[in-house]
Amino acid sequence: MPFTSPVAAAGTDTGRYAGIQHFYARQMHLLDSGQADAWAETFTEDGVFAANAHPEPTRGRENIRAAAAKAKAQHAEEGLQVRHWLGMLDVTDTDREDGSVLVRSYALIINTPRGGQSQVHLSTTCEDVLVPAPNGDWLISTRQVIRDDLR
Repeated sequence: MPFTSPVAAAGTDTGRYAGIQHFYARQMHLLDSGQADAWAETFTEDGVFAANAHPEPTRGRENIRAAAAKAKAQHAEEGLQVRHWLGMLDVTDTDREDGSVLVRSYALIINTPRGGQSQVHLSTTCEDVLVPAPNGDWLISTRQVIRDDLR
């Protein structure tokens, strides 16, 4: 009996799913390497980054860029290397004319102090609405991060 992946069985385009996984891998590498400008470019111009740990959402690519740069500077000052691991992607077509999809995932934030041991700092869920980019890639129009410890 041939193996059929759950993604294929559910009717999701496996090529698109793999492309979305690649998008997230690239996006997290940009963030963790301190490339705030390039990371912010993965959001739409009017993108929204909301989190239950923040009093208000961050709105607009330029504000998202500034927040990422500020966080990276703070991590550097504290001597921390921060890594984001995103997995368990669940991609759902939203049946919108713009081709957007909803992606739910788990994200772990792992901190490693200079000369120290790595530790899981936070466990979260992440819900993104991705829209097709003109270059054939994806852009995040909205991101909602929910920290498990603040539920």
